[in-house]
Amino acid sequence: MADLTVSVVSADSEIWTGEASMVVARTTEGEIGILAGHEPLLAILAAGEVRITDVGGKGVTAKADDGFLSVEHDTVTIVARFAELVQA
Repeated sequence: MADLTVSVVSADSEIWTGEASMVVARTTEGEIGILAGHEPLLAILAAGEVRITDVGGKGVTAKADDGFLSVEHDTVTIVARFAELVQA
């Protein structure tokens, strides 16, 4: 199975970038899960967590608010006015 290239950025910095097998984020329409091969998508983020499973199976969690999520050609870009990594 192919992987996703994921970038999570805030207004002033890059929060996390890497290869992932899955991304789960909260949008204004509800929670969405993204795997490789997902149809192109543009969604408005709702305040909440973005959960990323990297290719090694490790989970990465970020808080994100006030932005958007874009999916195209196995590339997921999350741009938020506010975003930060959550320490486990």
